[in-house]
Amino acid sequence: MKVIFLKDVKGKGKKGEVKEVPDGYARNYLLKNNLAAEANKGNVKSLEKQQENERQRQQEELDEAKQMKADLEEKTVELTAKAGDGGRLFGAVTNKQVADQLKKENYKIDKRKIEMKEPIRTLGYTNVLVKLHPQVHATLKVHVAEE
Repeated sequence: MKVIFLKDVKGKGKKGEVKEVPDGYARNYLLKNNLAAEANKGNVKSLEKQQENERQRQQEELDEAKQMKADLEEKTVELTAKAGDGGRLFGAVTNKQVADQLKKENYKIDKRKIEMKEPIRTLGYTNVLVKLHPQVHATLKVHVAEE
């Protein structure tokens, strides 16, 4: 019997796949537990429509990320911190502080998307990597000035 998997089933198939499985297994386990649906014309059409909508949504997310990348790469984030002799900061500027400053400027970027090998500990300009999408990364300039 051909079925469309509605959820991942270990060893059998992933969500959205159409596979041939034994009749008894399909009727007594997959269909009963709503893990799969019978692959008739209506269900297959519905699956194709869902997959098309998903592809369209992913493309919109990618376009949005590319637009945000263009905006962020032109931008410089200004932060202030207390510093001692030689431009060393008392403390450090973290990705949370950068994310908070971006939030004030109407950019919604999670602090976990801002990648810093280590916090910024000196005055001046620093380039920081921002992951906007699995395929799109932006470089953001962060300027730390003395308070």
